[in-house]
Amino acid sequence: MSLPFDPIDEAARQWEARWEGVTAMHAVTSLMRAQQIVLSRLDGLLRPHGLTFARYEALVLLVFSSRGSLPLGKMGERLQVHPTSVTSIVRRLEVAGLVARRPHPEDGRTVLAEITDAGRQLVVAATDDLVSADFGLGVLSRDQLREVSALLRPVREDAGDF
Repeated sequence: MSLPFDPIDEAARQWEARWEGVTAMHAVTSLMRAQQIVLSRLDGLLRPHGLTFARYEALVLLVFSSRGSLPLGKMGERLQVHPTSVTSIVRRLEVAGLVARRPHPEDGRTVLAEITDAGRQLVVAATDDLVSADFGLGVLSRDQLREVSALLRPVREDAGDF
């Protein structure tokens, strides 16, 4: 359902009558709404593969690893999610046959998540769908996509992402 007005512009108009910081409020509200839209599109593209974007990211991380496996703790660090979330993601991937849990060969306290052949095949198919749909951002040009990344980099850096 499309509204006859931009609700974020209206919220900014109302905000400005009461408080300061309207520019930042407008930007963050726009960013959060765009995140909701894009995540919904990505999850829609991944649903036929039995994946969510979070599970897809975990599989891609394992594909990118040199051995196809990583300790769950390291996965959490790299995905920037809570350890409980990693455990849940890996559990669901394991039930689907996309990941296997293995004991770490050198550290008996550590559990590795290892991508299976089925997981690798699914990553290829899911990635093809995401790339074909421009990751849900097809309305933006390549230059605009680069600009979005550049604009958000200082926010990520200030938060300690890298």
